Amino acid sequence: MPDTFDQATRSRIMSRVRSTNTTPELRLRKALFARGLRYRIYASGLPGKPDIVFPGRKVVIFVHGCQWHWHGCSRSRMPSTNVEYWERKISRNQERDCDNLAKLMASGWRVLVVWECSIKLRTLDVLADQVADWVRSRAGAASF
Repeated sequence: MPDTFDQATRSRIMSRVRSTNTTPELRLRKALFARGLRYRIYASGLPGKPDIVFPGRKVVIFVHGCQWHWHGCSRSRMPSTNVEYWERKISRNQERDCDNLAKLMASGWRVLVVWECSIKLRTLDVLADQVADWVRSRAGAASF
């Protein structure tokens, strides 16, 4: 099925898709800050440029969109146009995510992945409490 928009319109639409300071990230960051946790954002020196970083605790948090990183939930759906492109794109994203997580853990960082759907489906207070408890603990890699 061909794209319903011309190339210039599609480019304008896609340029508005945010990669930083997304709504799920901002909601989680605000909730963690309210729980007394102080962090850095987008540490460019670390693999994958994590969304939230606690340098003193050697903890990083990625807030992944279910669509772009393919969580497998109902929000993960393949676009109906240009399917081959999107399959390759999402596959590359997943491979890059795995590589970055492996590099971080090999360097002694604890890694947490928070999925967009968990921020929307759970009450934010419950999720933020769980994330804050995990950050303060010594638990290994996790996903919420």
